[in-house]
Amino acid sequence: MRFIFGLVVCGTLSAWAREPAPAFALHDGDRVVFYGDSITQDGGYARLVEEYTRSRHPTWDLRFYNAGVGGDTTKGGWAGALAVRLERDVVRLNPTVVTIMLGMNDGGYQKLSPETLSGFTERLRAMVVELKTALPAARLYLIRSSPFDDISRPPNFDPGYDHVLRQLGNAVTVVGREQHAAVIDFGRWVDDGIKAVFVEDRALARQILPDRVHPGPAGHLVMGATLLRAWQAPALVARIAIDAKRGAVVEAENAVVSALAVADGKITWDELDYSLPLPLGWEDADTELAQKAGANLEALDDEPLIISGLRLGRYELRIDEQLVGAFTSAELARGVNLARYNTPMRWQAYQVRWGAENGNQLQRVRRELLVAAAGSPALGAAAESLATRDESQQKASSLAVQPQQRHYVVSLVP
Repeated sequence: MRFIFGLVVCGTLSAWAREPAPAFALHDGDRVVFYGDSITQDGGYARLVEEYTRSRHPTWDLRFYNAGVGGDTTKGGWAGALAVRLERDVVRLNPTVVTIMLGMNDGGYQKLSPETLSGFTERLRAMVVELKTALPAARLYLIRSSPFDDISRPPNFDPGYDHVLRQLGNAVTVVGREQHAAVIDFGRWVDDGIKAVFVEDRALARQILPDRVHPGPAGHLVMGATLLRAWQAPALVARIAIDAKRGAVVEAENAVVSALAVADGKITWDELDYSLPLPLGWEDADTELAQKAGANLEALDDEPLIISGLRLGRYELRIDEQLVGAFTSAELARGVNLARYNTPMRWQAYQVRWGAENGNQLQRVRRELLVAAAGSPALGAAAESLATRDESQQKASSLAVQPQQRHYVVSLVP
């Protein structure tokens, strides 16, 4: 027997109501600047935010800029004094959102003196006031520095440099409270992740902060996930529930389902999702380590496919003729999170990752040219050509993740 349905389902048709997702902190039209030292310059946590936002909101017009500079402090660094950096690398970009993470270098990698603490606090406060004056409409987020690893290795002094960073982080919290700026703590979450992995494997725990200062890919995933959760990033990619026995779409959230057909041992349909999963290889070592360290990436990447009413057996799932996996009828009835699998949607989302990596390099070279242009003005033109290229790259990243209709086939394995 065969049932064919031309039904198109939008929104949620479930018999139960879930709580509405909280409002995500980023919006259509946002221009986001990540300001900081080499940890920000490395770009990992910032790229995860870009990957999430572009893939989850492919129709939004977004720009992301990495303003991290190696060795930077609240005084500035090789790329210019603080005032120069703020004007050139932040204000001129006309951002609507600015994050600031400094402190790792401000402590000097030694015991904290009262003068160092007060100087850091005063300069950070002045920095926030200056940005609020220059960018009164921008949303400002202060990030307490990622940690120094005094957990998987013995501290260099008592009680350790990570303790110094926590004291500087307390100053960040004070300034945020005074200036009505939101504060996000990376240090606590990364420290907790190192502790959790350390219990199982000391050498593996050291991969989170390989040189004790700079997070590896897993550490950046933990930080990026922390920032996204602080920004109340919803988990849902798309949710589809099908009753095979009745030949009906029970639920289609953030997606459109059409041409549902049910035959003996086989279900087919077309589906247009309004967003994409994260470009993450869940089987990759870095992702596995991030999960052990508490990244909880499932809370950002939920793409459930639920099929009830199937006769007992094992079923293959193909999307656009690509084999995704084989699942029992019980597994499909409970729901399979497609974000965990190699799907055409994930591969489409990888174009955001590649674009973000290219953009990060373009912006880094452009800043170096702008610094050098003080002594050689001709380099300024080269810097602007890179800005043009970056703008083109960012537009291309958005175009690459526009929704595409996919063809699904679920068939009983003989």
